[in-house]
Amino acid sequence: MLLGVGPDGAVRARRVAVTGIGAVTCCGLGVEALWEGLVHPSISGERRVPGFDAADYFGPKEARRVDAFAAFSVAAAEMALDDAGELGVAAERAGVIFATGVGGFDTLAEQVTVYNERGARRVSPFLVPMMMANAGAAHISMRRGWRGPSETVVTACAAGTHAVANAARLVATGRCDVVVGGGAEASMHPVAVAAFANMTALSTSGVSRPFDVRRDGFVISEGAAALVLESWEHAVARGARIYAEVAGSGSTADAHHITAPAPDGAGAVSCMEQALFDAQLSPGDIAHINAHGTSTPLNDLAEARAISKVFGEPGPPVTSTKGVTGHGLGAAGAIEAVASVMAIDRRLIPPTYGCEDLDPEIHLDVVRGEARPWEPGPVLSNSFGFGGHNGCLVLLPPQA
Repeated sequence: MLLGVGPDGAVRARRVAVTGIGAVTCCGLGVEALWEGLVHPSISGERRVPGFDAADYFGPKEARRVDAFAAFSVAAAEMALDDAGELGVAAERAGVIFATGVGGFDTLAEQVTVYNERGARRVSPFLVPMMMANAGAAHISMRRGWRGPSETVVTACAAGTHAVANAARLVATGRCDVVVGGGAEASMHPVAVAAFANMTALSTSGVSRPFDVRRDGFVISEGAAALVLESWEHAVARGARIYAEVAGSGSTADAHHITAPAPDGAGAVSCMEQALFDAQLSPGDIAHINAHGTSTPLNDLAEARAISKVFGEPGPPVTSTKGVTGHGLGAAGAIEAVASVMAIDRRLIPPTYGCEDLDPEIHLDVVRGEARPWEPGPVLSNSFGFGGHNGCLVLLPPQA
């Protein structure tokens, strides 16, 4: 990552290592369940997290006072921190940047019903701390006693990627030695589902088919993912296992429409180019792209056009994990960042589940059918959200 550009050219920042990963997804609890679901996909139907009990992290009483999205945040972060091992970091030098699309929507909707049916005096006094979007980040920092930055990113479907990028930037600039970055979402309340359905964003077939000619919308999901990011020097000094390096990021806006992407993918193009510049790489250096690939007709075509403009055709191998995970909204980018790290670590690119008949207007090397072995190289992970928010990450295999 860069600190900026000075009179003598680009000024490089501290290197950022990924030393811990955690995930709570519809594939199950933990990164191994996520990976198994991605490389041997067989999922269908509703994409909810199975077997999750918030009391495992908060205890029975406190668990009733935490919305599911915040509980998912804590679970994913704790998994990643356990994976990273003993960090030996000062509280003031450790931070949390976590994302969500809407925060505690389920709690808000339930308490509105309580108000309408039972009156104002029956509304829970815990409504505000349960629904507020920053609750996930707050709970993570409180559990660890970390007194560095604790912030929340809310940029719709790009939020998870932006959170990981912002977390990496805190490490790269020297503000923190360790930061947990990630995102969480738990907004599958019937009102939210109805809203997405009525805007014709959801798949009417209930099948997520990224880049397939039959794609008809996304399949909504819930979950969370987290990455422990620390300075390369700090990670090496404590003998940590380093999964990958966060080498660059980009953030731009389409400035086009509140829900539809710019048809020519101009905002996505500039975001990918910005991420490449931040990593000091050229398009030819990228060995794999983890696409946003929501399975909506407009998004997939716009992203494909943008990728073609930057990388040519067919370009590097492309995959979308949303055929398996569905679209986790504010959690999606973080889940995909973890999947990208695992693709590097496991030397496999997961297939794009649901993509069987590639849209003839899409001229990309979409990985289909089976996981593809590869020699790990730089990975670009894309997220593009409602509001025209674009986010990209560049991840590298670990090298001394």
